[in-house]
Amino acid sequence: MTNASYKQFCPVAMAAEVLCTRWTMVLLRELIAGSTRFNELRRGLPRMSPALLSKRLRELEEAGVVVRERILASPETFAYRLTDAGRDIQPVVEAVGMWGQRWVETEPSLDNLDVELLMWDMRRNLNTDPVPPERTVIEFIYPDLPQSQRRWWLIVEKNRAVDLCHVDPGLDVDLYATGDLRTMTEIWMGLRTVQNAVDQDALRLVGPSVLIDSMQAWLGLSPCAVQKKMVG
Repeated sequence: MTNASYKQFCPVAMAAEVLCTRWTMVLLRELIAGSTRFNELRRGLPRMSPALLSKRLRELEEAGVVVRERILASPETFAYRLTDAGRDIQPVVEAVGMWGQRWVETEPSLDNLDVELLMWDMRRNLNTDPVPPERTVIEFIYPDLPQSQRRWWLIVEKNRAVDLCHVDPGLDVDLYATGDLRTMTEIWMGLRTVQNAVDQDALRLVGPSVLIDSMQAWLGLSPCAVQKKMVG
């Protein structure tokens, strides 16, 4: 699938030719997380060019890792799904993530802040169980960002579907969460708690206590957040 062959029969080398081209592992992360459509994948990979995304998807198809299926309800739209071989890669990707959480220094990770990726990850990992049964709107405000990136809304519907809006949805807001992007990223990565951020005035929450008190439980954290950090 690539001209950069190691020219070795070793299974590690052959697997690396499939998995270790630039962006491939994080693309697999998105597919494993449940993204199937091209635009969904782009939201999880905002800095990957559409052309390169298309190329990597074709390469994964050729390698038998991904299959492309036409969506019957929308014939011009395709879904990308993991094959059995692709699903077998899941523990590999998860292990790489856990290793990174455990051993990669914190500061280099926090040099790569990205509000769009953070909010997209929070949307798909949000735990709706502690959220009240009626529609709930949570507005995140990042005063340190440019006006065009400052406000985001997570909407938990009655049916427990979760939507992410970057344009004001015109709904009554139940909870306002105001803090800088680094603080919210640290919370999402499991590097600090909601309570710690509130106590240090890094996060301001305005809304009903039922949402404030349960925020640590419903906030969508990184799947790797459970892994204890071994380096600072």
